[in-house]
Amino acid sequence: MPNGPKYFVVGGAGFIGSHLTDRLVARGTVTIYDNLTIGKRDFVADALASGRATLVQADALDLESLVRAIEGHDVVFHLAANPEARWGLDNPRLDLEQGTIATHNVLEAARRTGVPRFVLASSGTVYGDTAASCREDGLGSLPISLYGASKLAGEALVSAYVECFDLRALIFRFGNVVGPRGTHGAALDFLKKLQKSEVELEVLGDGNQSKPYVHVSDCVDAILYGLDNAQARLDIFNIAPPDATSVRRIAELCVKASPYPNAAIRYTGGDRGWRGDVPHSRLDAGKLAALGWKTRKTSDEAVGAAIAALAVEVFGERAKLG
Repeated sequence: MPNGPKYFVVGGAGFIGSHLTDRLVARGTVTIYDNLTIGKRDFVADALASGRATLVQADALDLESLVRAIEGHDVVFHLAANPEARWGLDNPRLDLEQGTIATHNVLEAARRTGVPRFVLASSGTVYGDTAASCREDGLGSLPISLYGASKLAGEALVSAYVECFDLRALIFRFGNVVGPRGTHGAALDFLKKLQKSEVELEVLGDGNQSKPYVHVSDCVDAILYGLDNAQARLDIFNIAPPDATSVRRIAELCVKASPYPNAAIRYTGGDRGWRGDVPHSRLDAGKLAALGWKTRKTSDEAVGAAIAALAVEVFGERAKLG
């Protein structure tokens, strides 16, 4: 195994985690900690084959397992969470367990073993139901989803551990992250619906909902740039492009990329897709820009690239590209 930092990635076989793992193996050694409920061994096959990564298949709710696995690492990245905000409507305890309690466990394991740096994947949902361009120095409204509430609680725990136990930490509030290996989100949902119905795509809401979408490659770049350049004991950064993309555009691109370009799009109506959904959001990523980093892809470019990759994953050679 090569020399260099030892990284520990909770949720490292998931969507964003696997892309981060791919980048980290070029820097040092990586322990992927994942229960493989959502993440996939295939996502990290190249990293494992490199000899620079190992996989511990275990749950973040198992504190003692975390303590045993995390000891001796230099940086912990915590990316594990409930991947789909809507699931909390059917199981209101889900985000408490997979979000808040899991975050506490990872922090506590880091404290017990003396890991000095902690990186939390958070979300723009902490800003609540506001269409204003949100900056890191103000939360605006409180979260309106159980997912957003768990992310805000996780941030509060990180802040407390920094003050009480001399941890150094970074919190990244993501826009909607999209790209290959996606395990959730509107684009993947639409493509899978088109697998089941060749003639119609049902879209929740009126299609006018709009949010900033960040390509997973930009997301990982931002995380690593922050890790290398942020100096504060606790720093919080938004990761998002300056623009946004509508659900209507995503639906149209998904139909176009599918084998069924004549499928009709049917909107269910209303200004949001489900209870707890924020119909319009914007994130001000000026703080990262001031540090020297900006997204390479606009929101529309990120969505276009993601749908092209996901369509191949869903439809194979039948995907319509270009």
